[in-house]
Amino acid sequence: MCPNRHFLLISFCLPLLAAFLVNPLRLNAANDSAVECVVLLHGLARTSASMAEMADALEATGYRVSNIDYPSREKPIAELAPLSVNEGLTHCRAQGARRIHFVTHSLGGILVRAYLATTTIPELGRVVMLAPPNRGSRVVDEFADFPGYELLNGPAGFQLGTGPDSVPLQLGPANFEVGIIAGDRSINPVLSTAFNEPNDGKVAVADTVLEGMKDFLVVHHSHPFIMQSDEVVRQVIFFLANGKFDHTDQ
Repeated sequence: MCPNRHFLLISFCLPLLAAFLVNPLRLNAANDSAVECVVLLHGLARTSASMAEMADALEATGYRVSNIDYPSREKPIAELAPLSVNEGLTHCRAQGARRIHFVTHSLGGILVRAYLATTTIPELGRVVMLAPPNRGSRVVDEFADFPGYELLNGPAGFQLGTGPDSVPLQLGPANFEVGIIAGDRSINPVLSTAFNEPNDGKVAVADTVLEGMKDFLVVHHSHPFIMQSDEVVRQVIFFLANGKFDHTDQ
């Protein structure tokens, strides 16, 4: 005669129930330890909508995502950094994240650098910076005195040049695991007059480099849309998983 189905069910469930009564968190421990969250930080004069495609791809891969919308044109970098990063950390921690990554565009990368220069993130995972002005942008040097520049770019826009007031140049080398993707195509012929070398219309390829970076990749995309490229999204996901970019086809 076959054993009663209810008896088998009870026999199977009792040990699990006992474990739960002893430690109610135990059953979720394995899942909790696997939770990884990615904070997305957009660039200057942009919004979180510019990172929406990246957010969708990361969520489809299994990451929790915190796509932060911060007032990039209203405050200097010293205020934007804790404002944006702390919001992302709070959101990720509320989701139970045990590891927190960052994917940034342009100014967003400088905000992460400024934050990590003074503050430790215990759960910090990997960082991918897209088109970051790590050595400043010569566009700021050339166009900051033009009428309307402050209206379009705010206080932080004046802090991203290559001169003595440059915030990126005052920050030290990376003391965290970071990969950088630079673009070498411009769709802005006016701003590109600030360069005589490969650039994305806002930042020279050479000025995205950061001492201490783990990997570096150049793609044929422009500054405003680099984060929306399928190739770039794929490389971001690859770096978050492996700590390096996929150079197979490079």
